Amino acid sequence: MADDKLYKAEYIGSGTFIISKPKRKVKKLRQSRVKSPQRGARK
Repeated sequence: MADDKLYKAEYIGSGTFIISKPKRKVKKLRQSRVKSPQRGARK
C-alpha cells in the first residue's frame, strides 16, 4: 500500500514512461471546488 502513495516514473522504452502519483487529498479537492467556479454553470 505504501508504494501507491509515492511519485514514480517507470521507463518502458522509446521515450515511454508510466508515471504514478498519489491521489489528491479530499480536503484539497474540496478547497479547489469551493474556490473555482463550477463547470457548466451559467455566467
